[in-house]
Amino acid sequence: MPASDSYRQAIAAVEQTLDRVRRCTDEEKARLRAELAGLRQMHDKLTSGRVEIVIFGEISTGKSALINALVGKDVASVDVRGGWTREVWHVAWNGAGYCLPGLGQSQVVLVDTPGINEVGGQERGDMAREAAQRADLILFVTDSDLNDTEHANLVQLAAFHKPLVVVLNKIDLYSPDQRAKLLDVIRNSRLKDIVPAEHIVPAAADPREREYIIQSASGSERSQWRKPPPDVEELKTLILELLDREGLSLIALNAALYAADKSDRVASLRVQLRNTRAQQVIWSYATLKVIGVGLNPIPVADVFGGVAIDGAMIVTLAAVYGLEMSTTHAKELAISIAKAAGLMTAGVVASSALMSLLKGVTLGKSTLITAVPQGLAAGFGSYIVGQAAQYYFEHGSSWGGESPKAVAQRILHKTDKQSVLQRLKAEIAKKLSLNRYGGNRDAG
Repeated sequence: MPASDSYRQAIAAVEQTLDRVRRCTDEEKARLRAELAGLRQMHDKLTSGRVEIVIFGEISTGKSALINALVGKDVASVDVRGGWTREVWHVAWNGAGYCLPGLGQSQVVLVDTPGINEVGGQERGDMAREAAQRADLILFVTDSDLNDTEHANLVQLAAFHKPLVVVLNKIDLYSPDQRAKLLDVIRNSRLKDIVPAEHIVPAAADPREREYIIQSASGSERSQWRKPPPDVEELKTLILELLDREGLSLIALNAALYAADKSDRVASLRVQLRNTRAQQVIWSYATLKVIGVGLNPIPVADVFGGVAIDGAMIVTLAAVYGLEMSTTHAKELAISIAKAAGLMTAGVVASSALMSLLKGVTLGKSTLITAVPQGLAAGFGSYIVGQAAQYYFEHGSSWGGESPKAVAQRILHKTDKQSVLQRLKAEIAKKLSLNRYGGNRDAG
């Protein structure tokens, strides 16, 4: 392995991100399949010392021909119809004459990608951009003045902050004067302040046949059509100069940036999935509480049952965020949140107690009368408790520097109570409609 602190740190960064993915849940891993594959490839790339140069550009600009010209033999198929490249693939550039310091067996690899403008090729375009993100050096191939699509993609690629070389291919199709004017326009107008002028080079990867006049010793002449050899020497020299000057540090920096990007993606996805799951848990338990409290005919048991439901909800929410919490602690947290939100004021408690007392006096016969208002009030309270608990777990079992009251009150004020109650009613109706005995209580 190269004796470079930055190189070792880059490998460590990739390994740490890989470890984060491995610790994800199965659902998270399923969504991070592409990131996991990319990180594994990056780790393999670093440990083997592989230098990746991505060939990027529109279809029919001669990307595959450029690979053949650089390698010195036909290793990439060239189809005049364009758009033949259906996936990202690699070919070793054995004649590059470059290897990483300290890694004598390292190799330079040329990476061909699908054309960026293929119709219906969104997936292929995404693959090409992923390859460009992993690349150590990018070659962008064009064969004329830049169109809007090419310019937009070059601006995006420049944002990766890695060496970017623009290759004006098929230069043999232009006269010397046209060639000079075209290079001047691209260097000093189209890509000024985007790509350094010295990184914009001409090439003829697959020159067209030319007519040669052959004169014999006797003075007679005859014509013969021949294909000139590829002209990529200026490009090859620039590539090797860049690698020789920046190779090791460039690869280390690129890997570190790649690992950081994927780490952010992992964190973002985990938050997204956990928040979605948490909301499902909150609505599920809030609906359960509406039914459990509202339809419980036993006095006082409805109150204690409500606390138990909130406690179970908080235990489940803790598990969603990869945390453990005892039932006792969960009930205590539920009560403290309810008090902080003003859900257990004297008036609220008195009202709940009154309805509970009414159930006792009527031996449960008033349940049908009190069910809707008591149940919905309990369900709304559970919703607020759940939202506050989610905030608590999102901040690592803390209130993020705020007081529980401040958090609970903010959640309460920004919540549209009527909207929550309407959804709870809809959820209850849905559950009752699924109960095939729900409408047959008087039957028989």
